Amino acid sequence: MIRTISRLGFCLFVAFLIFFYPKLVQKAKAVAPQNKIKHIVIMVKENHTFDNYFGTFPKANGVNSYIGTNGKQYPLNHTPDVLKSDVGHSPDDAHAAYNDGKMNMFSQLPGAIQDGVDMANSQFYESDIPNYWQYARHFSLADNFFSSVMGPSYPNHLFSIAVENDDVAGNPIIKANEGSNGLAWGCDSPEGTIVERRHSNGANSYVYPCFRNFESLGELLNSRNISWRYYAVDKNEDNAYIWSAYDSIDDIRNNPEQWQKHVVNYKQFLSDAKSGNLPTVSWLVQPEAVSEHPLFSVCEGENWTVKQINAIMQNPSLWQNTLIILTWDDFGGFYDHVPPPKGPNPKNGFGFRVPAIIISPYAKPGFIDNSLSSFSSMLRLTEKLLGLPSMGFLDSPQSPVGDLTNSLDFDQQPLPPLVLEERNCSLPQAIPASQTSFIYQINQFANQSPEPLRWILIHKKISLGITIILGLLAYNFYRYSKKK
Repeated sequence: MIRTISRLGFCLFVAFLIFFYPKLVQKAKAVAPQNKIKHIVIMVKENHTFDNYFGTFPKANGVNSYIGTNGKQYPLNHTPDVLKSDVGHSPDDAHAAYNDGKMNMFSQLPGAIQDGVDMANSQFYESDIPNYWQYARHFSLADNFFSSVMGPSYPNHLFSIAVENDDVAGNPIIKANEGSNGLAWGCDSPEGTIVERRHSNGANSYVYPCFRNFESLGELLNSRNISWRYYAVDKNEDNAYIWSAYDSIDDIRNNPEQWQKHVVNYKQFLSDAKSGNLPTVSWLVQPEAVSEHPLFSVCEGENWTVKQINAIMQNPSLWQNTLIILTWDDFGGFYDHVPPPKGPNPKNGFGFRVPAIIISPYAKPGFIDNSLSSFSSMLRLTEKLLGLPSMGFLDSPQSPVGDLTNSLDFDQQPLPPLVLEERNCSLPQAIPASQTSFIYQINQFANQSPEPLRWILIHKKISLGITIILGLLAYNFYRYSKKK
């Protein structure tokens, strides 16, 4: 009897190792020794969904077709480098396109149909954004990364620096325009500027877009004497000043010393990278013309991104301990086939999927991370790497979103830099024959949510463990029977 119990205990121990050991190893590898990551760079570009940029990326959860309002399947159109107009992406537009999870009303958005072609239901090919695909192939790509808010730029940019945004849902409404190049979304907005908040109880309210009732990551870094900079355009320099998120944080914007020390012109990023003078944490937001926002060239925007990343990679002492997260702020009116999960405030989010590429010597090469993640994941990862406490629910251990550590392996041989060439954007991009056909290249995970997929894998491990236990018990029973 004692021998039988011992054998059963051994079998259970083996099952435990089979099920839990890979997870324990993965977590251990994801914890960075303090000397391996010294610089974290968060780059936020504009207005593209995962399917719009990476819908045909091999083995990712992407599609190249969509379901119309009539329930029929159609191929996604080819997105040109420059659109003729913007596509609606307000909170109301986003909820309309979502259509209770049917994801079939994108074609009804304002500006969706351009010259008779549905641009909302369209996508880029690898040949259009080859360098972004190179980054995704050589480093790690997150295909279950959601914008934080079902809506446009402003609320999502707030989530790039904080784990809450006071329920802000849309872009500020400026009643008194300061001029074509003087727009401001924040503490220096004209008097009378308001922004809509949508609360979880269904109530709506409006406030001036200058906040002091939630903590930003910059303020947390200040409290620990950790260096940081937010690289963006200056006011009156470019309309992209509206994306300068710290303009909305009262303790930063209305403190001249803090503003001048931490919020600097985007042009300084290149010189800081080349000289190895980047702070511990950097945010980089570009001018409008290279933002990839509709009406501007995606090719030019990709070139600008490559130039910034090359500056890091061409500095060996900087590249060896840097982590870059490259993402896009919102869906921009473009189709994505994965319904976003409900967030802590279901009236606001989560928003549609956007691409996120994790670039580092310690990024798993060619890895596709399908764990649930969002903008808060970038901040949660930063906190984890720097030993910082969480600021709220979405970056806490109880958060429904992960911390992107699945994409990292600090035990691997560090990856070499991938210095890429900028492209000639005046040349038309060739369309591969396979992408002009009417065949729907729906990837293997296209019609499945990554969350059920994860449970399928867990169930497989459980089944394997049970099978091994039963096999060991049967083997021991057979040996015991022979001895008798």
